[in-house]
Amino acid sequence: MAAFASSSLVREWAYQALSGLGDARAEIDALNVFPVPDGDTGTNLYLTMESACESVDRCWMEAPGGSPGLSIAAKALSTGALLGARGNSGVILSQMLRGTSDVLGALPEGEALGADAVLALLRRAADLGYEAVARPVEGTILTVARAAADAAQASLQAGADDAATVVQAGVQGARDALALTPTMLESLRLAGVVDAGGQGLLVVLDALAEVVSGVRRSGASSTTGLHLPVPRPVHAEVGAHYAGPAYEVMFLLEAQDDAVATLRVELDTLGDSLVMVGGDALWNVHVHVDDAGAAVEAAIRAGRPYRFRITHLQPAGEAARRVDIRAIVAVSHGPGVAELLERSGVHVVPAAPRQRPSTAEILGAVRLSHATEVVILPSDKDTRAVAEAAAEQARGEGVRVSVVPTRSVVQTLAAVAVHDASMRFDDDVVSMTRAAGATRYAAVTIASRRALTTVGPCEVGDVLGLVDGDIFVVGSDLAEVAREILTAMLAIGGELVTLVPGQDAGDDLRVDLPAWAADRFPLTDVVVHDGGQPLWPLIMGVE
Repeated sequence: MAAFASSSLVREWAYQALSGLGDARAEIDALNVFPVPDGDTGTNLYLTMESACESVDRCWMEAPGGSPGLSIAAKALSTGALLGARGNSGVILSQMLRGTSDVLGALPEGEALGADAVLALLRRAADLGYEAVARPVEGTILTVARAAADAAQASLQAGADDAATVVQAGVQGARDALALTPTMLESLRLAGVVDAGGQGLLVVLDALAEVVSGVRRSGASSTTGLHLPVPRPVHAEVGAHYAGPAYEVMFLLEAQDDAVATLRVELDTLGDSLVMVGGDALWNVHVHVDDAGAAVEAAIRAGRPYRFRITHLQPAGEAARRVDIRAIVAVSHGPGVAELLERSGVHVVPAAPRQRPSTAEILGAVRLSHATEVVILPSDKDTRAVAEAAAEQARGEGVRVSVVPTRSVVQTLAAVAVHDASMRFDDDVVSMTRAAGATRYAAVTIASRRALTTVGPCEVGDVLGLVDGDIFVVGSDLAEVAREILTAMLAIGGELVTLVPGQDAGDDLRVDLPAWAADRFPLTDVVVHDGGQPLWPLIMGVE
């Protein structure tokens, strides 16, 4: 199946990459020993791609007719990554995305994506990546990017004539180069890991291959067996020998090219790990220095710097401990549940319909809690990666954070119900995790399109009943489907049924269903919380 040059291709690739980075974020963080063993490369790459996705979404919402052109979507991807780039690898990735966007944005809209175009975008990404770094080092994300382009070129020269074959050759070349990175950097060899930035780029390239080929390749982003089973002790060991600059300085800069060239020389003199990306008078600057003030002064001389981020560089696990104050941050999908959680002392992050909260929103709630120990409850599976990224950012600020992976609001309610701030943090987290895991969840909703489900076809307007995230039944009546689901769930036992009617629930779900459940299952307690959530007329939990 041929892929076509379109704004949809850009958007699908961006979200596939974001999902992959979310799944691999902790794994990539664990590989991070170069240039600073601070365990945040996966998080930084995720946040960079998240910003790119948000930018693409905005251009979709602003486009007449609901779909922007290819060049507009490609530009949005590049701009979003530039503005939201985090860390050394994130800034380099943003420049690579600029390279791919340059090529994609120049393609004829709607034409089949050609093998030569794939090679061009991989080569442009690698070239811009090297140009961005003041002192390129082999054995890093740069090496992996160049190997992808070289392998794609070899494939094309060998006779490959379709985009899927060429991009898959590029991915294999990147994977082979990644496996060799420990032979190029002594710090990687000593730690027994591959380069973290290169691993992250492989995830992004895997996503591109999946979108271009239309084939989902399970486990494709895994490396060559060089992962650390217990990464933190290695970080501590390697970090004990870190003697580089004390501060990471990042900022956006509005400046002309000649001033940027002068700034590049000044910052290169002040420190190392200098990466400057951008163009058209807007730049994202990253550098490691001992004198952060001097770097700021140089930026001011160059133009208009803003959005400064100055971070003390320290190996993972060395943040200072403070007096423990514990808080819970939870995502809510309806005003009724939000009010219920707030009455329990929970810091609530509201989610808009069909849109998960951003990392910044969850991190903001963690910061506003002013707590030194925080438990995050994502309330759905799609928000877990966002919650994990926010948690990693907060840990870098000295906050002890754990994410209890609740997949539904009823699991979040169950976790909050057993929360005990007087317990040790780890014991409290274990208790909440057990309560959430012991709660099976279900929901009913209305089908918005025709589809073939695992239990048969559905038409627009059909009622879909889901259990633990999978479609369990297709029916025509909300209450009837809800009764069928509850009967099946309680067939294997249950002491408590929690019903959360949504904003579209009628008396058949708010009044009749609880009465039926209490009569049909007299040994089971039935609790009703008016959730007010959109899209889901009823959410159910069985403990």
